[in-house]
Amino acid sequence: MSTTTTSQTPPESGGPGPAEGQDRPGRAEGQDGPGRSGGQDGPAPAEEQCRPVRLIQNEVTTEIPVHLLFRDEPDPVSVPVAPAVVGRRPGAGEQPRFRRPGLATAPPVPQVDPELVEHRGRALPGALGVLAGACGTAGCAVVSWWTGALPVPVAQALWLPASAGAGLGPAQWAAYAGTVALGLFGFGGLARGRTGQAWVLDQFGRYRGTVRRTGLTWVNPLLLRHRVDVRLRHWRSEPMQAADGNGVALRVLVLVVWRVRDTARAMLGVEDHETYLRECVEAALARVPVEMPGAARGSLDAAADALGRRVARDAGEVGLEVFSVRPVRVEYAPEVAAAMQRRRIAALDARQRASVLTSVLDSVEDTVTRLTMRGLVELDDYERKALVKDLTVAFCAGRGEASP
Repeated sequence: MSTTTTSQTPPESGGPGPAEGQDRPGRAEGQDGPGRSGGQDGPAPAEEQCRPVRLIQNEVTTEIPVHLLFRDEPDPVSVPVAPAVVGRRPGAGEQPRFRRPGLATAPPVPQVDPELVEHRGRALPGALGVLAGACGTAGCAVVSWWTGALPVPVAQALWLPASAGAGLGPAQWAAYAGTVALGLFGFGGLARGRTGQAWVLDQFGRYRGTVRRTGLTWVNPLLLRHRVDVRLRHWRSEPMQAADGNGVALRVLVLVVWRVRDTARAMLGVEDHETYLRECVEAALARVPVEMPGAARGSLDAAADALGRRVARDAGEVGLEVFSVRPVRVEYAPEVAAAMQRRRIAALDARQRASVLTSVLDSVEDTVTRLTMRGLVELDDYERKALVKDLTVAFCAGRGEASP
């Protein structure tokens, strides 16, 4: 039995291997195996010709019999050993390669059409619309007088002379159409702009600009107008599901302060921007842990800051500007409220007991120290222990009667 680091099979005997040029054991004299006869050198056998090439040219090892490793003799017998070449096995001596974990990537932010950006829409002062409408109305009256369709009393009230009675010809119809269109465009495009509100103009499904003018304004009546509130707004949510750092279910009411920054994206980039904001708040509450008030100093503020950053990032792509998302009320979920209330009461009770015990021990120590230092009593160890015990019981009983 022996250990070897060679790629060849070691000899069966534990002794030294045969020297080069000597007969191998187990063979008849004069026979050196196949390919050799009469002790004469012949061609090398096929096994020796197919030896593997050395993989490490400068490394050689030797065979060491196992029984020599456990000898207690001071001068072990030297045993000649034959050199052997170390064959490197696939993967031997190689350290496993570890891949560094990649950085956690943030969830993708929703993308809106980059060309959908708010720009100023075309609008005119309302006085021009009133003037155009008045001109159209006056033109209709004149054409009616021209064709003779205007009654005499009305013509006299308008200080018009007697009707010419030209009838309804092509020219009269064209004049009628022009004056009616002018009046409709003049009065139909009038709108009242309010502070804090804007109009998103839409023509056949294509964004045509945003009007933020206040007062009487004239806008093309062929454009569809969507009113948007751009004032600073706040939204108080309903109880939403959340969890603290330990995974305990909570119910949280949050107050969100926000406003519409880009009216084009808020109205046309998403179906309903208010519903989208509410969904963003719910998604943020599912990822950010919220602590109960008083659990740790500043934990509620840190959770509010994290919620605000996450919601502002998600809602900013649809034209909403979120200023703050702050939990207003945090309470345990109904399914765990009773158990957590008992746990909090037990913790408060244990904390109160610890504080009472600490104060009692301080009082006992102060009393015994004063009695000893002033020489009022001389106590050995047994008497000191008995005095400490009696004082502790008395102080604890007095604190217990005073606490209720």
